[in-house]
Amino acid sequence: MRLLLMSDTHLPKRAKKLPEPLLDEIPRADVVVHAGDWVDTDTLDLLESRSHRLLAVYGNNDGPALRDRLPEVARAELGGLRFGVVHETGPAQGREKRCAERFPDLDVLVFGHSHIPWDTTAPTGLRLLNPGSPTDRRRQPHCTYMTAAVGDGRLSEVALHQLPPR
Repeated sequence: MRLLLMSDTHLPKRAKKLPEPLLDEIPRADVVVHAGDWVDTDTLDLLESRSHRLLAVYGNNDGPALRDRLPEVARAELGGLRFGVVHETGPAQGREKRCAERFPDLDVLVFGHSHIPWDTTAPTGLRLLNPGSPTDRRRQPHCTYMTAAVGDGRLSEVALHQLPPR
């Protein structure tokens, strides 16, 4: 099962549309994961219409229209692993311990908010993934998203993709 992970799209404030390389990945993914801060419902409509399956949450910049349609935390079993999605996980320091305590029932947690890519594993085995942002690099050298594969209870082929400058 192929996964496409993104967060913090902030449309149309940070960009007018999603980058083409990211849009090209959508039909190739079995599951598209969005970890919040959409800002507009048009992007949610787009991903819902183009994705085979969408697993998504709202973020701190998402208003009532998005909060009415999305949960704060989403969970799903994918390829034999227990996935969770949340927008905010707090400061980087202590993140692994804090998330492992908050989500003891998960194998993988996808999060956003910082726009900073992240890939670590807590001592409990919880894998933490932040795909960064495809539209707002903040202090990062590139806008980013992630892809991964999952099957037989294993997460593999986790890749961070850098997008060309706009």
